[in-house]
Amino acid sequence: MKCPKCGGEIPFYDIRPNCRHCGVNIMYYSQDAVLARDAKRTELEGAAARMVIARIKAEFIGSKIAIARMIFVVLAAAALLIPFAATTYSVPFYSDKFSIGIIGIIQAFNSGLFTHLPTFLSSSLFSSQTLAAVVPACFAVIIVLIDAAIVVALLLGFLNLSKGAKFIEWAALIGAIVSVLAQIAAFAMKAVAHNTDIASYSFGFGAVASCAMFVIIFFLNRKMVKDGIEPVYRENDIKRRAILKQVRAGEVDLDDLTLPVFESEEEHDERLKQLAEALKAEEEGKEL
Repeated sequence: MKCPKCGGEIPFYDIRPNCRHCGVNIMYYSQDAVLARDAKRTELEGAAARMVIARIKAEFIGSKIAIARMIFVVLAAAALLIPFAATTYSVPFYSDKFSIGIIGIIQAFNSGLFTHLPTFLSSSLFSSQTLAAVVPACFAVIIVLIDAAIVVALLLGFLNLSKGAKFIEWAALIGAIVSVLAQIAAFAMKAVAHNTDIASYSFGFGAVASCAMFVIIFFLNRKMVKDGIEPVYRENDIKRRAILKQVRAGEVDLDDLTLPVFESEEEHDERLKQLAEALKAEEEGKEL
């Protein structure tokens, strides 16, 4: 090891805190430089973090339209709790009810309806009733996945505002179309498979509510894309992020940067204010 001040060689067995050549305290000699490097890195990384938060704000609460879109995405998820239709089966030694919606899918898994489906398909007791149950169930699963994709797109949209908004727009359009198809399938189920002693069918308005939510999200999102989604960044944060990328790439050394790296007039005044308050508190402590 070499002394950070004079460069003299220090043997590994020399555990004294001071250099044997110049007497400087090895631990504290470079402390100011280390603290300065940490302060510079904190400034640059803090700017990058603030820019991420700014993008999140622009995506969720950056405007009244963004807030409205977020509300309707939640309502679209809630609309899936409303049954699109329901099928009730009653056969010897078994009876069950399948509701097309999130709650119905969960209940079907818990009751074992999906696991018994292959047996139902091969049973002579079921014919058109089986097909009428399978088709709406498939649509229900697809709609749940589409709605989940919209929620995920909203949550991750801040990573790329324009592309994220475009994806939400198309997902909402597909969700509206699938909701309509699911309702058509429910009507077809009722028309093909009439109520019998084995099965009975009923309708709900979940598909209508879901379709309405998706359509509203589509137009709100289109309006957001048209108006533009512009995050509000703090002054110099874009420059700080660019410098941070160069530091991480090894193109710039933190020791070559000034402290602070960038500073606006407002930040300069705030720093001097904090410094004055710290000095005042120190003087008051000495008086006590």
